Amino acid sequence: MSDYLIWKNLDLHNSDRPIVVLKKNYSDGASTGWHSHPRGQLLYAIEGVMLVQSAEGSWVVPSNRALWITAGLNHEVKMSGDVKMRTVYIDEVKIEALPEKTCVINVSPLLRELIVAAVQVSQSYSEESRDGRLMRLLVDELRISDVLSLHLPMPHDVRIKFICESLIDQPSDSYTAAQWSRQLGVTTKTVHRLFLKETGMTFSQWREQARLLYALRKIASGERIIDIAFDCGYASQSAFTAMFRRHFGITPSNFYR
Repeated sequence: MSDYLIWKNLDLHNSDRPIVVLKKNYSDGASTGWHSHPRGQLLYAIEGVMLVQSAEGSWVVPSNRALWITAGLNHEVKMSGDVKMRTVYIDEVKIEALPEKTCVINVSPLLRELIVAAVQVSQSYSEESRDGRLMRLLVDELRISDVLSLHLPMPHDVRIKFICESLIDQPSDSYTAAQWSRQLGVTTKTVHRLFLKETGMTFSQWREQARLLYALRKIASGERIIDIAFDCGYASQSAFTAMFRRHFGITPSNFYR
């Protein structure tokens, strides 16, 4: 049963409480199917890694991160490893100052414990009770959480989309923008211009981000860092580690610790 059907069956969108929390466990490779929610959604997993896809792009969500999904965004969640999902649904009409865009956030130890505790709260909690205060503190922590660059934007232009889909399928691809431009029958300048216009990134930045998100999924699966480095088109593990550290400030082997 998809997450959307769980939501629909429990009729949570009609709850008069501004914040409702659910938990569900998924096996490796499972998918929620494409769906959307009438409320904003803080998607978190205390174990496992989630890959979230939408028309806007994709996000990798490891267990030390969460994804804020704006209300109405059609998306699909795929599981990497066994996933213990904890989801906070927030009424964006009643709760102000929430993130305006879908984004990955850092989960502090306090926010993690608040999400875990909120799962135990009755859906009929009093907003003036201890449970109500817990929910409000959860939102306060969400508001101050750091936004992280774990988003891979997808273009709409069919020419650039072809390049992006090819790089996702084959992250080790080393074609330059000039080589891609010849294959597509356009100028190199056009490729660079469209990448910036459609994704907000240069060609090289987008490819590096695609490799990073691929690597995060493979690291979560327990694959060797040296194999991941080669799969991402790097000549050595040290070169890959240097790139990874530049983005996240830590080595690949320490990312999930």
